[in-house]
Parts: sequence; C-alpha cells; structure tokens
Amino acid sequence: MRLPARLVPTLALATALICAAVAPAHASPAPPPKTPEAIGYGGAVSSVDADATAAGIEVLRRGGNAVDAAVATAAALGVTEPYSAGIGGGGYFVYYDARTGRVSTLDGRETASHTADQNLFLENGVPLPFNDAVTSGLSIGVPGTAATWEQALRLWGTRSLADSLRPAERIAEHGFTVDQTFRDQTVANQDRFKDFPATRALFLPGGQAPAVGSILRNPDLAATYRELGRRGTDALYRGPIGADIVRTLQHPPVDPASGRLARPGKVDARDLADYRVIRREPTHVDYRGYDVYAMAPSSSGGTTVGEALGIMSHGGDLTDPVAYDHRFLEASRIAFADRNRWVGDPAFTAVPTDRLLSPAFTAARACLVSPDHALTSPLAPGDPYHPAPCASTGPAQPEPYEGQSTTHLTVADRWGDLVSYTLTIEQTGGSGITVPGRGFLLNNELTDFSFAPIVPGVPDPNLPGPGKRPRSSMAPTVVLRDGKPFLATGSPGGATIITTVLQVLTGRLDRGLSLEQAIAAPRASQRNSAATQAEPGFLALPERAELEAMGHVFASTPEIGAATGVERLPDGRWLAAAEPVRRGGGAAAVVRAGR
Repeated sequence: MRLPARLVPTLALATALICAAVAPAHASPAPPPKTPEAIGYGGAVSSVDADATAAGIEVLRRGGNAVDAAVATAAALGVTEPYSAGIGGGGYFVYYDARTGRVSTLDGRETASHTADQNLFLENGVPLPFNDAVTSGLSIGVPGTAATWEQALRLWGTRSLADSLRPAERIAEHGFTVDQTFRDQTVANQDRFKDFPATRALFLPGGQAPAVGSILRNPDLAATYRELGRRGTDALYRGPIGADIVRTLQHPPVDPASGRLARPGKVDARDLADYRVIRREPTHVDYRGYDVYAMAPSSSGGTTVGEALGIMSHGGDLTDPVAYDHRFLEASRIAFADRNRWVGDPAFTAVPTDRLLSPAFTAARACLVSPDHALTSPLAPGDPYHPAPCASTGPAQPEPYEGQSTTHLTVADRWGDLVSYTLTIEQTGGSGITVPGRGFLLNNELTDFSFAPIVPGVPDPNLPGPGKRPRSSMAPTVVLRDGKPFLATGSPGGATIITTVLQVLTGRLDRGLSLEQAIAAPRASQRNSAATQAEPGFLALPERAELEAMGHVFASTPEIGAATGVERLPDGRWLAAAEPVRRGGGAAAVVRAGR
C-alpha cells in the first residue's frame, strides 16, 4: 500500500474549504463553479456535480490517492445526487494501479434475497406493472455501495473510510445549493415522493420541490456517514443501519392516506449479512493498439462495448462521418442482440465472456454489416460457441427496459493511478422510499431483472433468483496505451451507458476528437430496437439523410448519458472532461492548473 505524501494544503484550498464546506448552518454556501474541462498536474476528478468533484480534489491535495478521492467523490454524490446514487444502491469500480500496471475491478451490484425466485415480480402468473414494481419493497436489492467503498479502500486506498466520508458529511450537514436539474428531478418524482413521509420531509420541504438556489440539508445522512466512519460497514450489513433498511423495505412506510399500495420486499437481515463485493477479472480487448479494460458480468457493459469495438475494428476508415455513424449503429445493434441472449449473473448462468469478445466471433458478427444498408431489429443473436460468418441462433430477444438514472465519476492521481466508477440506485429516485432517520433512498435495482422470459421457451439469463445480481449496463472503462494510462471514462443512462461509452471511445480513438469533444458530441443509441434513439443535435447532422436512406430509423430523445473522463496528456498533465450541457453540465477539476 502506497503511503500518503506529506500534506500540502494551499491558501486557496483553505479559503475554499472555509467558504464552501465549513459555512455556518444559517449561511448559504456558494456552490463551486462548474467547469466541463480542466488541465493540469497532481491529479484530476470529473463528476456531474461541482461539490462532489471538489471533495475528490480536496482528498488529492491532502495526499490521498485516486481510490481515496473516488470514495470521497462518490459519498458526496450520495448527498448532492441522491436520486442517482448513494449507500442505498450499488455499482462497479474499475481501478488501474500505476505501480503494478494491473487493472482490477469490484462488482458491488445489489443482490436479490435468498428467498427470491423467478416469480418475484409475478402476481397470479402475470408480471406486475413496471411502475408498481419500482415503488415497492419488492424492487429493493441488498445495497452494495458502502461495501464497495470499504473494500476499495482496504485493497488500494491510503485513508480510512471515516476520513474519506468527512467531506460528504460536511456537505450533508451544511447543505448544497439546489440547481435546476435537481428541482426538475424532484418535480418528476413528486407524486410518489409525497406518499412516503420520510421522503416527503427530506425532498419536499413544505410539501413542494425545493426552489432553485435554495439550500438543502440532510443532517440524517451526515449522521449515517459518521456512524459508518466510526463502526465500519458492519453498521449497515450487521447493525442498526441494516435493521432500519430491512424494516423499511419489508414494511414500506407509506402514508395510509395516500392510497398507494407499496408491496413489501423480501430482503432480510441474513441477506445483508451474507452480502459480498466480488473482485472480478476485467474484460479486455485490444482495439487499434489500445488496451480497453472494463467491467465483466454481472454487468453487460464490458462484454457489449468490447464486442461492438471488435465489430467496428473490421470497418476500415471511420473518419468519414456517414461511414462511422453507420458502423457504430450496426455494431451496437449486433452487440445488444448477443447481450440480451447470453449475459447475466455468472454465478447462475454460464456467460461466454471470452467467446463474446473473441476475434473469431466479432469477425463472424461483423459479416452482417453492409456498407450501404441497415439491418432491421430485433436481430437474432449469434452463437459465440460456434461462430460462423453471418450466422444466427434462435429467435431475436428485444431489449428489456432499464432505468435511465445512475451517476459516474473518474479520478486520476499524481502517481498515474486511475479510477472509473459507476454507481446507481437505478431509476431517478430509486424506489422512492427513504429509510426514516437515515437520509438516503433505497434502490429499485431488482427491476433490472426480466419479470418473465423475454421470449417464451428461450433461456433468459436475467430472470430473478436467490441471491442473484440483476444484469447491468454500467460500463466504467480504463484504456491503456503501451501499458501506460491513457484515459478513463464512463456514463450514467441505463442501457444507453453502453452506446455512450462506445461513442466516446471511438470518437476519441477513431475520429480524432479530443476527449472533451467526444463527450460533448451529439449522441445516438441503437440497442437492437426498430428505431434508434437520437438527440436533437444528432438528428440535425447533415449525415442524417444518408443514414435514413440506408434504412436507419430515428426517434428523438432529449439527451443521452452524462459522461465524464480523464486523460493523460503526452507531457504528463491530466485532462479532466465532463458534460458541458447534459444533466445541467458536469464539473471537471485538477489539483494544480497548468496549460
């Protein structure tokens, strides 16, 4: 374990901490400015939120490494982005260690109860309506986020969990400034938030969504973080926090006057005590001389991005915008056809991870791509066990629904370590159920399972099961060049995470875009569906007409993803990049600016 460097806080840091983090409770702390791009030395942090990015930078400036800073940033996002992440959820953590040159990953995905079976979301043999399942105890899996933080710090960090949580404690105690995105997300959830007294009290003060510019405090969460710092995660998995979680999900504290039926969940104290973060080997593909590492199943992110990259590697020159967009959309379509058939929790399903990423299989699937016309969806999957050019096996499996929320952060430190970390509570607002007195929302992650087989009679690797992890699309990614750190990236967005990460990677590696340009570029997301979701900016591109002439069909959607990234520049500086506009814009920062 690397020892922390000497503490070297600067006058500017001290001033910022006094003004922003240690403001008296009656004051309105000025939020740090959001900057979508920063270049300099000493490390970098990029997230969707300025307070969270500042928390990570504080840790780096005080001698912490990338893992310490990632946990601090994630904990702060649990305060300022509580509808997307927090200790009521889970996620996937990818770490590059510059000293060893090794990429490691942690699977902190939520799990179903040991009593769950494939009928979890069936009533009288019929799948529950999706929204009824979401806002219920049934949707809540065992949270993995706190265990992920503790495990990452134990394996690779230099600071304690208590130290890493302190910046977030201050933000929760003193409050953060509500922006338009937070208010809009609250308004969108107001009808269900108001039905749970603890959620209503926290997020609907006075019965209304908080106004833009107002200060939202969460002293209950600050106290929860302090308890985790003192007692470790046993307080959650074997102690009083966990007891409160179990009580809440088994007896959802709904206002009787609301008339809402909030079905009880199955997770119990045994499930929390049995929870384990799994250290997995990352997926790995060689793409045009770059080593691309990502998350293996239970996430489908690494396999699906990796397979699509393999298909795109057969595309020749992708500098022409039409040729690039066509190849990108077709590679995504094919990779999703295979993902839906083959990927699930590897503890329950024999997932052919290496075969899906093999050159033989990606070449066989690339055979389907015509240079001048689009495939139609739903497309049938291929057979990774017996790859044959242009062949398929069995019926097509359309994409099941997956929530569009989640958050992502990327961190680099002075030693060259990288962290790419995606964490979530699934839907925006998760289950909508806040643990009374604890200050955090519980996930609805189990609705990422298929409620019933997607195609009757065809094996579905993503049905519920005892202790099973639902398939995810989270795709935190690290890219090396010649064995050295090059970039890290990732995004929120449900199943669109995969296409967003693929688009950012290929924009940077194939199209000659800078990282910030690749993140800002207009997006489209083809997931083996009849129509490709596309942002207005993508639909306004001049190549749209040629793509439609090939047979591509587009459906407009306001925005896709909210990516972040960091890149090591040739002169040793770090570039941090975030969204300029999506989800209200992101916040990128470096320890010491220098251009």
